[in-house]
Amino acid sequence: MPADTEADKAASVQRLSAEQVKEILIVDDHPLMCDALALTLKISFGLKHVRTARSLGAAVEQIKSQGAPDAVILDLNLPDARGAEGIVTLRRLLPEVPITMISADIEASQIQASLAAGAQGYISKSLGREALVDSLRRMWGGETVTPEGYEPELAQEEEEARADLARRFASLTPQQMRILRLICQGKANKEISYELSIAEATVKTHITAIMSKINARRRTQAVLLANTVKLFEAG
Repeated sequence: MPADTEADKAASVQRLSAEQVKEILIVDDHPLMCDALALTLKISFGLKHVRTARSLGAAVEQIKSQGAPDAVILDLNLPDARGAEGIVTLRRLLPEVPITMISADIEASQIQASLAAGAQGYISKSLGREALVDSLRRMWGGETVTPEGYEPELAQEEEEARADLARRFASLTPQQMRILRLICQGKANKEISYELSIAEATVKTHITAIMSKINARRRTQAVLLANTVKLFEAG
């Protein structure tokens, strides 16, 4: 189902016809799902090769080494990322590439958080082949596609505020994102220092930068803001 307000926010994403999409990256840690989806795309769009990655980290490294794909299909839950973190991270690397979130979880709040973070659309893993192919064609053409029956839970003003917050999180460096994830897990600076093998003073410097970028005054506020956009947790 199209959503004009989300389409407006995704205006910077390039519009492509299916014929222009020559290289797709699927990021999904489930081998059977990944292989089945890759085969479906090859047959439906006449692709010779579909790139795959089993984690967000692997996807980032692949993009850096092999270049940007024409489109991305991203699983909601990965071994190293849950919720909107994957979209926020990839959107920073791929500002104009359509990113489709795919998941068995079609909870309205999660869909809305994903769209606010920069997803071009959100589709259910239960979709049949024809519906999946049609949804991807529409998304690549610039339409925002969501599961049937989806209704946003937030008013437009709240939705825009969440999208702005997601953009602020996208400004964090990978190391700052790792530190923020540990903060959300309740880790103290000393624990973060040990886990990331960096000096505690460096941790404090990063935290200061994080707080400035996301406009938070305290760690608890930073955690609440991350939870608002479902940055590290799905559902």
